[in-house]
Amino acid sequence: MHIPVLLEETVAALAPRPGCVYVDGTLGRAGHAAAVMRLAGPGGRLLGVDRDGEALGRAAEALRGVPGTHVLAHGGHGDLARLARENGFGDGVDAILLDLGVSSDQLDTPGRGFSFRADGPLDMRMDAAAGETAAELLARLEVGELARLFRDLGEERQAARIARAIDRERRREPIVRTARLAEIVARAVGGAHTPGRHPATRVFQALRMAVNDEVGQLRRALEDGLGLLRPGGRMAVITFESLTDRVVKACFREHCGREESLPQGGSVWRGAEPRTEWVFRRVVTARPEELGRNPRARSAKLRAVRRMETAEVGDDGKA
Repeated sequence: MHIPVLLEETVAALAPRPGCVYVDGTLGRAGHAAAVMRLAGPGGRLLGVDRDGEALGRAAEALRGVPGTHVLAHGGHGDLARLARENGFGDGVDAILLDLGVSSDQLDTPGRGFSFRADGPLDMRMDAAAGETAAELLARLEVGELARLFRDLGEERQAARIARAIDRERRREPIVRTARLAEIVARAVGGAHTPGRHPATRVFQALRMAVNDEVGQLRRALEDGLGLLRPGGRMAVITFESLTDRVVKACFREHCGREESLPQGGSVWRGAEPRTEWVFRRVVTARPEELGRNPRARSAKLRAVRRMETAEVGDDGKA
């Protein structure tokens, strides 16, 4: 059964009201979207975006009977501004959600190649009809490039050792299956990995993020999303890796900014436009009762900001 992560906390962060215009940039099975739209009511409007065509089909079924107007668009959240404009949402929205990472459906389908729990083709594309597969990426990159990928996107301390092991094995035979890659990584690191975590976890994360340009997509989605928000609108992001959480935190912190007093009097804004304020001062994580129902929520982190009303920023730039 699909369980939306941090559902109550996310809905509270977005604060949907009747008639609100909502964008879900990572629609998935539409668990969060359905909850938001029930509060938005018949006058609410949803733009649901997903790179996975299969996910859009499941979302359409999940949204049957849910009030409001639903527009589902196939594409990446990195193209949020364009997709909003093309689908009639370009004049501003009230709430935006990005629920990042890989979905339960993708993880639990061996044929998608996201997980080492069951053997499958080394694919990992969120849009299964476009782009380079993980197997193709693994075959193309030089050893040094592989090591940098595992280190930068997977934060893997044994990156160089793993890259060399992969290079030795791919010279014998192309690496095209998830089980073989997981076995190669496990042999390469031996006991040098985090207890309780499969030694291939960070390598699979790095490949998935590279195949789907997840960091680039996220950076574009954050800026596009903040630009789409109406004054008073809110943006929430759920992350599952420390790397993407740092990207979100840095972007939101820059837009929250600060007013800095000048020696000669007055003040100057230090930060990016549009100006926002934190909805929560601290990152939100799953409560123990949610972890009991859904162990996959253990690494989830929620951050949210609100775009400041025009009236909250005076002519002198003070908030």
